[in-house]
Amino acid sequence: MERSEVWGEHVYRPLTAPWSAGLELFRFAGAWAPSPDQIVSGWGAWHGERVCGALLAERSASCAMLHGPVVVAPADAPPEPALVVATELLAGALRHAEGEGVDTLFTRPQGLDRIWVRHGFIPVPEAELPKALRGRPGVGLFGWRGGTALWSAAGRGAPRARAGAQR
Repeated sequence: MERSEVWGEHVYRPLTAPWSAGLELFRFAGAWAPSPDQIVSGWGAWHGERVCGALLAERSASCAMLHGPVVVAPADAPPEPALVVATELLAGALRHAEGEGVDTLFTRPQGLDRIWVRHGFIPVPEAELPKALRGRPGVGLFGWRGGTALWSAAGRGAPRARAGAQR
């Protein structure tokens, strides 16, 4: 059986305030998104003139919370191209984060674990979220630190005495 539409080439570019294209796609898909005044950056995928994918971010100091990616594909499209779009949107967000001094990214996995894990995100406890990014809907939390899966709160805050240290 042939597909009626080939979901072909996509163009990827940053979204700009007031974030309308991304927010409209989130609303269409029924996905939660932060209010426009909380969004600091976003990335979109276009198929022709139509936005078909979006990823939004809000920031707190050197941390950011990613929302999405939301990808809307034709009903007869196979799932793989939608995963490619989601992966490209995440790649854009990671490049942007590194350039903007964001050292920690958080996200709700939304069942896209394989995309997040392949890019160095790991499950982290809710307590790791900065207060300004708490209270976002969703289950589970993944975190990324500078492109590595190394995660430890031990290096932050006041130095701790080592057990059995010589004095």
